[in-house]
Amino acid sequence: MDGVARMSPAPARQRQAGATGYLTIDLAAISGNYEAIAATVAPVRAAAVVKADAYGLGADRVAPALYRSGCRDFFVAQFAEAESLRPQLEADARIYVLNGLQPGAEVACAEAGIIPVLNSMEQYKRWKSTALAQGRILPAVLQFDTGMSRLGIPPEDRAAFAAELADAGAVEILFIMSHLASADEPDNGQNTQQLAEMRKITAEFPQFGVSFANSGGVFLGSDYHGILTRAGVAVYGGAQTAGKSNFLRPVVRLDVAVVQTRTVPPGTLIGYGGTHAAKAEMRLATLAAGYADGLPRCLGDRGAVYYAGVRLPIVGRVSMDSVTVDITALPQGTLSLGSLVEVIGPHQTLEDLAKSAGTISYEILTGLGHRYYRDYL
Repeated sequence: MDGVARMSPAPARQRQAGATGYLTIDLAAISGNYEAIAATVAPVRAAAVVKADAYGLGADRVAPALYRSGCRDFFVAQFAEAESLRPQLEADARIYVLNGLQPGAEVACAEAGIIPVLNSMEQYKRWKSTALAQGRILPAVLQFDTGMSRLGIPPEDRAAFAAELADAGAVEILFIMSHLASADEPDNGQNTQQLAEMRKITAEFPQFGVSFANSGGVFLGSDYHGILTRAGVAVYGGAQTAGKSNFLRPVVRLDVAVVQTRTVPPGTLIGYGGTHAAKAEMRLATLAAGYADGLPRCLGDRGAVYYAGVRLPIVGRVSMDSVTVDITALPQGTLSLGSLVEVIGPHQTLEDLAKSAGTISYEILTGLGHRYYRDYL
């Protein structure tokens, strides 16, 4: 894993007294991933998705790093995220709100210079009314549903929108967009179906450029790029294509501290509900992180952590604040109070952990809690 050596465990640099876990976030790797994506889609502009606090890694640190790497277009999901992000970026940075605006947020959005993505006629008319009330033209993006059935203007409303936009002097549509549902699966026929639908829309609204590609879409080829791509998880080192090697740099490492070790005899029940019984004498370590810190409860008896390359299985249920692992494979005395074990790192990627939990890397990243000491490189 290129880049993991740079993210050595905290003791190799500086320990924070009393910390129970270290989440190391490599801003240079994030910037490098963005630059690789931007080079892939050039001369098309490359945006970055920094919603959910930059996928849990801290938008106040991540977005400025991306700006320094040349990014000028940033997407969030909710207006409150955009309000928080606006002071962190220079005035020429454009911030878009993917979910559009809830009623009552229009004036604040206009005054902050934030750009809503409008998903319905109701959102459009409210934004237009705000522009007319303020006596100025306000920018927006229109999102069309091309087959995901989540957000966007449905096919049956397109004719009404075309008529509405014929008298759209108060609102400047910067571009139109849609979202790919299966872009991480290059052979999934839904990709070509959505592309065909997007081409119908561009024929109906030829005056506007298109933003279509998410992380997976970036690597589907130039047909999907339009004028602006919107990479999300790929910026954070997540696999952009299912089942294929990930050439992007890892950006996080997670090490968690040992709270206690013990030896238990055969038959000992471990964890809530006593779901795991020791088959033989076992040595256990309890770690200072649980599902409140982003280690899914379903990792119990399925997942693992690592120490010096040795796999240490999770035994019993994951608790809110702790998890118990089998350390019998390590020499006696190897781990003690304060020792750090690897949860995400060179021996277990973000995707590895997600697979063990039966989920996706997005959910793991966005769930990493704020009780870890965050070490930004």
